[in-house]
Amino acid sequence: MVRAETAERVAPDLARLLRPRSVAVVGATDRPGTYADATLRNLAALGFPGPVWGVHPTRREVHGRACVPSLEDLPEPVDAVVVAIPAAGVPAAVRAARARGCGAAVVFAAGFAEAGARDLQEELRAAAAGLPLLGPNCDGLVAFHAGAALWGDALQPRPAGRVALISQSGNVAVNALSVGRGLRFHTVASVGNQAVIAAADLLAALVEEDEIGSVALFLESDGDGAALAGALARAAERRIGVAVLKVGASAAGATAAAAHTGAVAGDQRVFRALVQEAGGAWAEDVHDLLELAKALAVPRARASPGRRAVGSRPGLAVLTCSGGDSGVAADTAGRLGLRLPALRPRTRARLAALLPDAATAANPLDYTAMLWGERERIAALVRAVADDPGVDQLLLLHDEPEGLGPVLQPGWDAVRAGLADGADGAPAATLVASTLPELLPDRVAAEFLARGIPAVAGLRTALACAAALQRPPADPARLRAIAAVAGGAGRPPGDWLDEASAKALVRAQGVPVTRGTVVTEPDAAVAAAEALRGPGRST
Repeated sequence: MVRAETAERVAPDLARLLRPRSVAVVGATDRPGTYADATLRNLAALGFPGPVWGVHPTRREVHGRACVPSLEDLPEPVDAVVVAIPAAGVPAAVRAARARGCGAAVVFAAGFAEAGARDLQEELRAAAAGLPLLGPNCDGLVAFHAGAALWGDALQPRPAGRVALISQSGNVAVNALSVGRGLRFHTVASVGNQAVIAAADLLAALVEEDEIGSVALFLESDGDGAALAGALARAAERRIGVAVLKVGASAAGATAAAAHTGAVAGDQRVFRALVQEAGGAWAEDVHDLLELAKALAVPRARASPGRRAVGSRPGLAVLTCSGGDSGVAADTAGRLGLRLPALRPRTRARLAALLPDAATAANPLDYTAMLWGERERIAALVRAVADDPGVDQLLLLHDEPEGLGPVLQPGWDAVRAGLADGADGAPAATLVASTLPELLPDRVAAEFLARGIPAVAGLRTALACAAALQRPPADPARLRAIAAVAGGAGRPPGDWLDEASAKALVRAQGVPVTRGTVVTEPDAAVAAAEALRGPGRST
């Protein structure tokens, strides 16, 4: 069955939430362990440049910030109101924020629909009445590009980057903010119960940001199919990569999602089909999700079909200094359906002049550790393989432990520089990867990223990234047609369409579907089966 949504839903304007110039924290306190205390500390840690007010009935100052007794007492409407009080008082605070003309609200408190208090969540939605509201039951939003931390949990300042994360799980977002490996965020948003702002709304807003190269989505519910398809269409138009991890494939996963954010997990196959139709990358776990988003954010990493014959599959070449890694890479690439083409005779001749006698010019290429530290020679090897007409992508394996010291570090530095030199300006798109996630230090990944090369933690994940980067761009027009079907159901929100009604809607948009008919009697079912079977066919 397909869930129907109304076409009349209007996406909220999230500009004042994503780029706030002023903030008020309701429930301001300096008591450690509270959301309000963490928010005020996080705003200071990120160096938020605008005014910040605390709101508390008796305090006049918290963390050096002036406090007012109520939102009505603010000297001016603020862009973002952080509501850090228990659930019972949240609707009244949101009503006050709307009445004061504030731009958006973030609600941390749990105890709404996910806890069975659906009436309280409906009261909250009514109180918002057009005010963009993130949450409840969320950790908030961090806009690194704006220095804004509307965030009630742990946070370390990081440079802004090109990856956005939208997560229904607060803990997934918290953990992602602690990840190194060259992962740099533009925005991280924990959406919680999505009482007002849905993940699709944030996706639609974030893909309009010029600084964003990819968006990672961690979802527990399907949400509004029309809004999601429309946002994915816009992402495709702007060539912004999308990676998705959705829970609920198992009965236990769906039950956990419902208990966590009150989410209803729909048919995983249908949802995955939509993501893949949109050119999105499907992640198997959180690690994959973040690494996929990191790779998708780098424009030079996408495989180009420019040198490939029409209709031929992309070709990947793997370079490493280890025979064992060569074998693992070949086996994993085979399981993922990646093609490792044989190198052309001219390429093999170029390599023979560069490789030690113990090495064989092949794909994967094990250039052996005998070349360790030879920057120019390694660069020439990389460039020779990249110039092969059958190679669209390069995967360069490089493991680097921390704490090498002054004696060993120069060798690793030379290898790293040689790999990047060879990839610079090469006709093949390039990824770097460690074989184990722990062997990709943040400084190393950041150095590659600064040269336009994404560095991925872990060999299997890197090959999954290579597969995602080979996919052709999605067709925005087709996605908008899907959005029109999903949004034109003409039924109340939350209603469900049976299979026949869903197929009729799809057929009306010109999408081919299998023949079928609806019957109510056994004899009619037999007759319909005979008719659908067609001449010369057996059941």
